[in-house]
Amino acid sequence: MTGGGRRSARSRTKPSTDVNEDDDAFNKAKPISKLRRVKTKDHGTALRIRNADLKIILGFGIMAALIIFFLVNHLISTAEEARRPRVVTPFPAPRIMDLPQFQGEHKESLYWGTYRPHVYFGIRARTPLSLVAGLMWLGVKDGRYFIRHICQDSDDLNTYGWTSHNGRDFGHQVLVDQDMTLATSFLKYKEDDSGYGGDWAVRINVQNQGWNEEMQKNVHLFFYLAEEDGNALSLGGDTLDIHENSLLASGSRTDIGEWQLHLKSKADLEVHYFGLRTPHIHNLSDLVQENLASQLIRFNRLQLPDIYQSFSNILVFQISGRIPLETDIVFVSGAGENSRVEERIRNLAGVSLTNQLNKKQREFDVKFESCFQLADKLDSNSIHVGKAAIGNMLGGIGYFYGQSKISIPKNSNVKSQDDFLLYWPAELYTAVPSRPFFPRGFLWDEGFHQLLIWRWDLHISLDIVGHWLDLINIDGWIPREQILGAEALSKVPAEFVLQHSSNGNPPTLFLVLRDLVNGIKKNKFTASESSEIISFLQQAFVRLEAWFQWFNTTQLGKDVGSYYWHGRDNLTIRELNPKTLSSGLDDYPRASHPTEDERHLDLRCWMLLAADCMNSVAELIWKENKPGKDYASTSNLLSDFDTLNQMHFDHASGAYFDFGNHTEKVRLSWKENMIGNNYVNRELVRKVLERPELKLVPHVGYVSLFPFMARIIPSESWILEKQLDLISNRSILWTNYGLRSLAKTSSMYMKRNTEHDAPYWRGPIWMNMNYMILSSLRHYSLENGLYRDKAKAIYEELRDNLIRNVVQNYHQTGFLWEQYDQKHGKGKGARVFTGWTSLVLLIMAEAYNEM
Repeated sequence: MTGGGRRSARSRTKPSTDVNEDDDAFNKAKPISKLRRVKTKDHGTALRIRNADLKIILGFGIMAALIIFFLVNHLISTAEEARRPRVVTPFPAPRIMDLPQFQGEHKESLYWGTYRPHVYFGIRARTPLSLVAGLMWLGVKDGRYFIRHICQDSDDLNTYGWTSHNGRDFGHQVLVDQDMTLATSFLKYKEDDSGYGGDWAVRINVQNQGWNEEMQKNVHLFFYLAEEDGNALSLGGDTLDIHENSLLASGSRTDIGEWQLHLKSKADLEVHYFGLRTPHIHNLSDLVQENLASQLIRFNRLQLPDIYQSFSNILVFQISGRIPLETDIVFVSGAGENSRVEERIRNLAGVSLTNQLNKKQREFDVKFESCFQLADKLDSNSIHVGKAAIGNMLGGIGYFYGQSKISIPKNSNVKSQDDFLLYWPAELYTAVPSRPFFPRGFLWDEGFHQLLIWRWDLHISLDIVGHWLDLINIDGWIPREQILGAEALSKVPAEFVLQHSSNGNPPTLFLVLRDLVNGIKKNKFTASESSEIISFLQQAFVRLEAWFQWFNTTQLGKDVGSYYWHGRDNLTIRELNPKTLSSGLDDYPRASHPTEDERHLDLRCWMLLAADCMNSVAELIWKENKPGKDYASTSNLLSDFDTLNQMHFDHASGAYFDFGNHTEKVRLSWKENMIGNNYVNRELVRKVLERPELKLVPHVGYVSLFPFMARIIPSESWILEKQLDLISNRSILWTNYGLRSLAKTSSMYMKRNTEHDAPYWRGPIWMNMNYMILSSLRHYSLENGLYRDKAKAIYEELRDNLIRNVVQNYHQTGFLWEQYDQKHGKGKGARVFTGWTSLVLLIMAEAYNEM
């Protein structure tokens, strides 16, 4: 019962009784009309109302007042809704996350977690205002001290990432900072005495690799707690001697009750602290570094000042000791009287923690083999990378809360003092593409992430997809990039913050939904799992319909069955080819002059996926009585081979292309602009040397292969052989490391798009597209047809090339990468990119999406 419920119970007072009434008056209510006339002292006539009658009258009065109250509030709410712009109005349907399957034990089991992927190690709860924990340490670079806290390439860590993580209650991470190896282990445990969400422990183990300088044999760790709701934290004591008293801090929260944080270690440690009050924590590492610098200047001591500001909501503990060092930090919730706190602490520290961590590691290894069955397929080096792929994917799941900033739609009557509108406050539980570069939710990435996650933990996957679909607005649009909360905003340049409601993103969540539907049909799930998936789809269907209709109306082309990505800049003078960010393929070359005449091949195939999936979902959850649109007819239209060929196929090259207003004679040239009398500014500007015309856009690359990936091409068609030739041709797409994104023969191959934009999807190898191409190669290698053996040979060689290159790069650099160089196979772009590059694990397991 909530606190409000208890107050309500206490506020009920016993009704007073009339001297002429007995107790039955309260149990046998009389009709209101039955009133007694009595004589008053002045012999006048008055009405005496029985207590029961009075109770009824008051009841009706309260009911009437409540009705009026709710009517007024409804009118106010309706008026507010009328004033609220549609783009920031939630979709009017029950939330998916309110389903019973996401409540109770499931919700509590996921309450605490390593849900702060942007820091090297962080813990928080899945609640908007959480108690937040994290780790920093002092690193040395170029003879200077720097705080390590937020994942960033400038720290130059040799490697870091989760070697194991089960997504729920266990994770092990290794970080190598120059000659220091720091390992962090996370364990969550629920006992009968625990508060909501249970207890957790962190083990920090530090080893050196042969330091010589005396000053570098010590390590300075900083573990902190912060209350996002601003409540004060209590310090364990003015002096912290962990051998006398392990208590570092304590407090109380309505969700978990009283809690305590303890430090347990056999090492000779020195502990100092700093308590401060601040409304946010996204710059905490700067505050700690400034404090240490001040202490070093004033007292020549590299230690926190042992100062606690009044009502501090952040406590930072400096833990210093000689390497090698191992220490355990234990958090216990529900730490009131008779809660066996000391016993619970012992169970989460020392030898007991070691045993539990070892047990969890064994369970992880067993589950990994059960899910992906690699033991008989690959060597130990490859399996090690596979474990890092799933570990980093699950360890990179984050929880975010905040409001997206939405650009004011064009041609709207919205008036705002700012250039943006705020989406409603929302939470998002999601995997992220990259901890240092993209530690937030990306819509089109997430569909690929879930292809991996659902195979490991179905319930986590449904939880994530449900959170995303709950972000849909009344028009059926989902912001493609989620930047929620101050910490997330601190990692994004201002120009990329605003989300534009005219722009979509590939609806890749249908990839995982289609997998789940097919899995039910093939009895891959238990009866309870199938039931939960169906309940999920029933609740989600109206939102999926709205999402589908948003695409099917806002992204339509002029011709029946055609679509184009909105949001391209048709006025740019600085881009060689106007980017198509909403497609997810960014600078992949499209028509040189964006117009409404465009037909984008990839979007047509994404819409086929969506229509086909919607039809399958409707058939599954409603059988013959499916409501709404006939998605089968849309699917049939978009999969019609003849229509596809008429709109997108080029017989001369045997390839599929976009269509639009295009010329190949476009280039970037330097232009000099005189500024004042003494300064000349040079910039690259776009020059068009030929009038564009409506035609197929002749660039072979990933987009050209979308009909192949969508498996529209019949297995007996000669066009299938042409696609196989394009894939296997070394002068076009084939490399020894995977398929390049754009053909070497393209005029845009490896061309910069602006002075500052290096080629992105114009040559490098991307794992998500290679996975989808492999999936179709596998499909055609199993289909009866003339080209079955050819597809099989290409499949096997491409798979081997991809696995070998990713594994080799990982062992050389310590990371999975965003993309891979098509010439030498080296990792490029963002490192620690364990988003869709983790699909290499599914390639290892030969686990592909099905039609």
